[in-house]
This record gives sequence, structure tokens and C-alpha cells, in this order.
Amino acid sequence: MNPSLWAPWRMAYIRRLESQADAARAAPAAGTPNFLATYWAHPERDREQFVVHRDHKGMILLNRYPYTNGHLLVALGEAQPTIDRYAPEDRAHFWQLMERAMDMCQRTFDPQGMNVGLNLGRAGGAGLPEHLHGHVVPRWAGDTNFMSVLGGVRMIPDSLEAAYAAYTSR
Repeated sequence: MNPSLWAPWRMAYIRRLESQADAARAAPAAGTPNFLATYWAHPERDREQFVVHRDHKGMILLNRYPYTNGHLLVALGEAQPTIDRYAPEDRAHFWQLMERAMDMCQRTFDPQGMNVGLNLGRAGGAGLPEHLHGHVVPRWAGDTNFMSVLGGVRMIPDSLEAAYAAYTSR
């Protein structure tokens, strides 16, 4: 059993940080496009943007900053910060795209496992908290090594172009 250290005085500090962060996020910087919305708006650039699947409501694309080779992102075209902000039929479509991405990942890379999920809010790890997106990350035993553990560097064994070719050749 892991012991817990109770530090209730830290909550005031955390709330102060939250209010500062909320003020900083209140208005996005002018001219800063939401990259997922930009990708959605330009289907003619799917190849260069590594979009491996697109339909009338959403898309599946390669993560440009992957945890492992073949890491996919899933997003609907309409930007909302959380899943509950979408209409029920859009939520269902999002999960259908997630299932499709998992199937594509399994058939293309035959991983030993997968991480599948959502990072909600900046504190939850969302790099783009204003546009909900899901992650499908293929995993293999030993895909983290001393480089990631000690050096904070991810070793990706193949290029985005090769992963894109693998996904789109099926």
C-alpha cells in the first residue's frame, strides 16, 4: 500500500494557479489557428497533413508528435472542448471513428497492446483543450527504454511518411 501525505494548504495555491491559467486562456492569441480545425478545412491537403481517414463528420490522422510509431488522433470537424458538448449523434460518430482507428492500428501495425483515450483540459494533458480529440497509441513490450525514462526523449523507429503509407495502403 502506498502511503498518502495530506497537504490541505496546497489547495489555495492550486486554485490561485487555476485562476491565473484561466485568465491566460480567456482569449486565444489572435492569428493562432486551431490546427485540427485547419486540417478539417483543407481536405485537399490530407496527404501532407497525414490524414489517413476522413468522412462527413470527422477524421483520423497521424500524431505529428507521437508517443510510438503509428500514433493516431481522432477528431470531429466541429471543435468542442469536451465530449458532452457534442450532440448525442456526434458523440456516437466520434466513438465510431475511435473504433475505426483502433481497427486500422491493429491491422496495420499488429501491436501487442494499445493505449486509447482522451486528455481533457490542459491539466489532463490536452495539448489542444479547445478541440476534443482521441488518441490511439500502439504499444509493444519494451517500447519505452532508457532514452524516454532517463533522457525524456522518445525513440520513434519510423517516419510519419512510412506510417502514413502503411495506413493508407490497406
